[in-house]
Amino acid sequence: MAIINSWKSKKYKPLYWLEGPEDFFIDEIVQYAEHDILSESESSFNLTVFYGKDANWAEVINACRRYPMFAEKQVVILKEAQQMRDLSKLEPYFEKPNLSTLFIVAHKGKTIDGRTKFAKTIKANGELFTSKKIYDNQLPAWTNGYVQSKGFKIHPKALTVLVDHVGNDLSRMTNEINKLAINVAEGAVITDDDIEKYVGISKDYNVYELQEALSYKNGAKAINIIQYMEANPKLLKIEHVLPTLYGYFTKLMSIYQMADRSEKAIKPLFLFNPAAVSQATAALKNYSYSDLEKNILLLHHYNLKSIGIGSPAVSDSSLMKELIYKMME
Repeated sequence: MAIINSWKSKKYKPLYWLEGPEDFFIDEIVQYAEHDILSESESSFNLTVFYGKDANWAEVINACRRYPMFAEKQVVILKEAQQMRDLSKLEPYFEKPNLSTLFIVAHKGKTIDGRTKFAKTIKANGELFTSKKIYDNQLPAWTNGYVQSKGFKIHPKALTVLVDHVGNDLSRMTNEINKLAINVAEGAVITDDDIEKYVGISKDYNVYELQEALSYKNGAKAINIIQYMEANPKLLKIEHVLPTLYGYFTKLMSIYQMADRSEKAIKPLFLFNPAAVSQATAALKNYSYSDLEKNILLLHHYNLKSIGIGSPAVSDSSLMKELIYKMME
């Protein structure tokens, strides 16, 4: 991350405004600022942390205007700044910040209007960082990169299972990967067996395996997975299964519209995962374009049923059995 890399190079600005909907990246920067910029002895005198709900604007400014003791820099952090009353009263300090202070403001969830004087003042005298959500199609690459940053590799199928199960929750994703890093051998390739053992996701009964069963029109395997879902409703939930299948069949429809539908051409769509490519190739042989359209409509229809629209109360497993049968007709 650019801000952390600049701090590692001893390049500092007096003001950092961190905002946006993705808490993970904000937390990562704040964590580094709190624990790694100053040495342990320097932190005793030169680290001040405020929380927005309880912070008084005048006290925050006074802390920022102090000079460091026995160090070149001091660090002042305002966490949960979105909860602070009178936050705008910090603007006079932003106009002329203390150059020996690193003031880090963590303003989660919300973003400020970049056209305002408030935002322009921050940009002129410091750095405004917007933490954006990662798109679902970027999540496998991001997860793979995080695994590699920990000194490991991950098997493509294991990566797919992990991403499909955890979803776009980066804090949870990093927690699961850190758990794996503690338990598998140093430098190892993480497999789906590791995922099952240490994360608690069945390697045989998950949405990826259901997707594969549908691709090959393997009805028996699909029903076995639904029966597992019935017995383990907390591990395999319909609200996770339906969007994943919807995304997969939508991708298959987009392949139908490609001039070149060879394995080589579609590899990038599946992050060069050979098992996923083979699966998609089989699905394209088993489903016509009109079949895919029908299945996408079915997924939408059963998603509505799952939340009680246009349908009496029916168990998720019953809905899934009915849906799977209709999709493979």
